[in-house]
Amino acid sequence: MEYEGLLKLVKKRRSIRRFKPDPLSDEIIDKVIEVARWAPSGFNMQPWEFVIVRKPEFKEKIVELIGEIRPLTKAMETAREPWMGQVWKMTGLVEKEMDYTTAPVYIILLGDPRTNVGLPMFIRYDDGLRRMIYMAGLANAFLYMHLAAASLGLASQWISLTHTGYVQCMIKNILGIPPELEIFDMIVLGYPAIEPPAKLMREKKEMTHFDDCGVADFRSLEEVMEFTKKARNWNIGAHRRKGEKHED
Repeated sequence: MEYEGLLKLVKKRRSIRRFKPDPLSDEIIDKVIEVARWAPSGFNMQPWEFVIVRKPEFKEKIVELIGEIRPLTKAMETAREPWMGQVWKMTGLVEKEMDYTTAPVYIILLGDPRTNVGLPMFIRYDDGLRRMIYMAGLANAFLYMHLAAASLGLASQWISLTHTGYVQCMIKNILGIPPELEIFDMIVLGYPAIEPPAKLMREKKEMTHFDDCGVADFRSLEEVMEFTKKARNWNIGAHRRKGEKHED
């Protein structure tokens, strides 16, 4: 693939929260997995497993489990620091975001920490480094699934609440996943029902540094806070349906 083609694909990949219910063929799903399994991992341990969920009864149960902890995530927003501006009350937003339930396919990416035994001994005995290498490999596979989906004209969204303790425990129990495996994240796939808004991006020049850069070359706390506020406002808009207003 030429550079321009790759850049176009990366820009095309966006989190989509509205899906058409049209089914995905086995061939399409297989192509997504085929790309993901070629992802780089620390010392080629390939610590991943993929669970494809298509049966409505399992999808509905997963949605139900995630919905059970949504009130907690909503309540925690009231504790947000005042300098960030408006509190993301998510009035109606929680339910709207659950539109991903119409996606025909959920793929749960599992990690197998038992593969860490194959890492060099100095990594095995360094908890932070071992975990970083293991998680980085899983993140690579997850990103590859997103890119594969975009190349096939699919929409994708990650559902990170599947990694929380309660949801992870219950999903593993429902699907018969061995206790020693971990849920890294879940991606939902389908055909897009909407066009995503333009993505808020930092300027390349402000994040690129060369050689002996100093403190002055990096963002100040005030600049980080300012972008954080912009990003939060962008997120509120990105989660909102067209014509919908956020309640302050």
